[in-house]
Amino acid sequence: MNAIIFILPFLALITLVVFIHEYGHYYFAKKFGVGITDFSIGFGKELFGFNDKSGTRWKFCLIPLGGYVKFFGDRNVFSQAEQQELLNQYSPEDQKKLFVVKPIYQRALVVAAGPFANFLLAIVIFTFIYMFAGKDFTPAKIAEVQENSPASIVGLQKNDVIYSINNNKVKSIMDISTYINTSSAEEITLSILRNDNEIFFNVIPKTINDKDSLGNDIKKKVLGIKLVPLYDKFNKEKLGLTKAFYYAVKETWFVTTSSLDFIVSLFKGSGDTSQLGGPIKIAKITGQVAQYGFIAFLSITAYISISLGLINLFPIPMLDGGHLMFYAFEKILGRPLKQKTQEGFFRIGLFFLFSLMFFTTFNDLKDIGLF
Repeated sequence: MNAIIFILPFLALITLVVFIHEYGHYYFAKKFGVGITDFSIGFGKELFGFNDKSGTRWKFCLIPLGGYVKFFGDRNVFSQAEQQELLNQYSPEDQKKLFVVKPIYQRALVVAAGPFANFLLAIVIFTFIYMFAGKDFTPAKIAEVQENSPASIVGLQKNDVIYSINNNKVKSIMDISTYINTSSAEEITLSILRNDNEIFFNVIPKTINDKDSLGNDIKKKVLGIKLVPLYDKFNKEKLGLTKAFYYAVKETWFVTTSSLDFIVSLFKGSGDTSQLGGPIKIAKITGQVAQYGFIAFLSITAYISISLGLINLFPIPMLDGGHLMFYAFEKILGRPLKQKTQEGFFRIGLFFLFSLMFFTTFNDLKDIGLF
């Protein structure tokens, strides 16, 4: 029973974000007249499916970790000669449906549409949440500063109102922990309102071993302060469409840039690699969050959708960003890269993805106590 509690929400989440991603590819491919033979959620053996009027096979497969849209006559073309060889296999009518003969800008839009559909899904979800569940707008003030803490060392005081963190304006008391813990910098810049004067402090937070709200082990950055609502009560508002959309775009942008900062910090060697997780960790957290209700489940879906969209834009062969990289080379050179060059890139990309998969799986197994 416990396994089902985790697995079913995860399958629902991954099906939704993968479907939206692949539908982005599908929509623009159809718009530009590309033939589509398969729209698959999952890999491996087909479990069930159907054919639509255009001949596309819509199907669910055994391994649900991903999906794909297969184009008519799908194959890589490394040279103009190979493209002509491919064209000779089809009638003039069928040639118009081939993906490889479309202009570069159309191929690029088809490829980029998948990741951007994930960002759009996140914006739609956040907009829905802010309209119907509301968004918190509770200013925060410091109720207590612990002795010998990072906050006390730099001079933060009781009744200071936290105005911004790292140039991110604090709209809610809930933002503070998020802004501190998503920062990849060693030092945090705080803007404080004290007696109506704005004062800036640079604080080096202390990292401690703690647990998140779901009970999972995490490394947490703390300043050594206790916060309370500025006016002694919380202020949660249900927003209109325009305002909700604005904050949804802002949240999506913040999550995207924070994720990029974290990835850069990993390459610099300063990021916490223990925070990386794969399908097992995602399934665990999804199951935990789903128990808090539909809105909580929607929130984690939005965050996972952003992650999927962002990762797929990385310039790694086999990902959408890798294809966009090849199209950029093709535009600059006036021809596709040679077959050996592309195959070399694919080997590097495959090695990188397998290494990442191995590392995140190891972290997942360690997280559930198998290591």
